[in-house]
Amino acid sequence: MKRSLSLVAVLLVVFMLVSACAGPRNRTEKGAMIGTGVGAATGAVLGQAIGRNTESTLIGAAAGALVGGIAGGMIGNYMDRQEQEMRQALAGVEAASIQRDQNVLAVTFRSDVLFDFDSAVLKPGAYDEIDRVAGVLNNYPQTWIRVEGHTDSTGSETYNQQLSERRAMAVKNALVARGVDPARIDVVGYGESKPIATNATEAGRQLNRRVNIVITPVQG
Repeated sequence: MKRSLSLVAVLLVVFMLVSACAGPRNRTEKGAMIGTGVGAATGAVLGQAIGRNTESTLIGAAAGALVGGIAGGMIGNYMDRQEQEMRQALAGVEAASIQRDQNVLAVTFRSDVLFDFDSAVLKPGAYDEIDRVAGVLNNYPQTWIRVEGHTDSTGSETYNQQLSERRAMAVKNALVARGVDPARIDVVGYGESKPIATNATEAGRQLNRRVNIVITPVQG
């Protein structure tokens, strides 16, 4: 009974730590807090399973919290630096936007900057933007990359799906040609299935025609 109560107490502390991440902290601190909470929970469970006593549970929780906090903080800092460098690289590019959600970084290009209408061949001017992105990606090799192609709803759904896949592949090939390891890059086409604006207006259709480069940290 005492063992169960001790484990419950540890997990309650873990829950409080993770809940605290919602406070006004920067991303690195949030990463450390989340890592601490997850590490403590994992360590507590392992400690209980191996030692089967309260002391082992608490030692496991403490060790897990330490390791998880360090790992979470390092990952958050790594992504912070990559985000800053990416924003600097694309500071003068009006058709590019950068979003950050926890440790996921996303670079979005309007397709009209990269491709002519109804084409999956990169424009000559697009290579300048690809160069900037590839330079940052090569500086941070401990990340996975997913290139996502999107279209508007003009044309058939099947055609748009294929076009989005070809465009995503064209961006991947350009990144690989600039030294980015192809093993890091996944490619997916979403066609017209994930609009971010109405397709009833040309302005909305331009927003929906886009390519996302989603960057996530390698963990474990």
